[in-house]
Amino acid sequence: MTGEFSWAIIENVPRHTPILIVGPTASGKSALALECADRFGGTIINADALQVFENWRVLSARPDVSDEARAKHVLYGHLPYDADYSVGAWLREVEPFLNAPERPIIVGGTGLYFTALTQGLAEIPATPPNIRAEADAIVADLGFEALIPEIDEHTKSSIDLMNPMRLQRAWEVQRATGKGIRAWQDERLRLCYRLHTVYRFFLTWKKIG
Repeated sequence: MTGEFSWAIIENVPRHTPILIVGPTASGKSALALECADRFGGTIINADALQVFENWRVLSARPDVSDEARAKHVLYGHLPYDADYSVGAWLREVEPFLNAPERPIIVGGTGLYFTALTQGLAEIPATPPNIRAEADAIVADLGFEALIPEIDEHTKSSIDLMNPMRLQRAWEVQRATGKGIRAWQDERLRLCYRLHTVYRFFLTWKKIG
C-alpha cells in the first residue's frame, strides 16, 4: 500500500472492532482491506451492491481469485445475476460475521449498506405487484405529480418530490401499508453498530495537476 497511510492508526484498535472502508470505484478500498487483513487478520466482507452477483467480477472490480486466496472474503459473487436482493437481505447476511471471532473488515461503495449498518434499517414490507401496477398506471396516464396528493405531509416534507423513483416508492408504501414511508424510517428496527463502535476509513481520489 502506498501513500501517507499509517498502520499505527489501527494497531491499538480493539481486535473485534469492525473496520469500515468506503469510497468510490478505484480508490484503493480492496487493496486497503486486503493489507489490513494480512497485517491484523480478519474477514473481508463485501458492501458493494454489484459485487454480490456472480457474473459481474470485471464490471464491478471485484477482488480476483489471487486476492481472495490471501484472506477470507465473504458475500462476493454468491448470488445469481437475476437474484432479488435488498439492503435488508445484505444486512441479515452480514450480521453473523459481526459476532464472529475474526475482525469484520467491511468494504465497498454502496453508501446505503453502511447507513443501514450504522444507523438502522426500516423494515418496510415489499410492495405487492398489484400496488406497483396501480402506481405505474397512474404515472402513465397522469404523470408522477398525480401521486403527490396521496402522500402524507411528513413524508412529503422529507423527500425530493421532483425525484420520480422516490415519489413512486413513497406512494406505494403509503398505499400498501397505510403508513407513510417516513414513519417507517422513523421506526428503524435494526441497529447493528453505532458510529462510535466502528473504525471508519473514507477513501477519495487524489487530484493531480
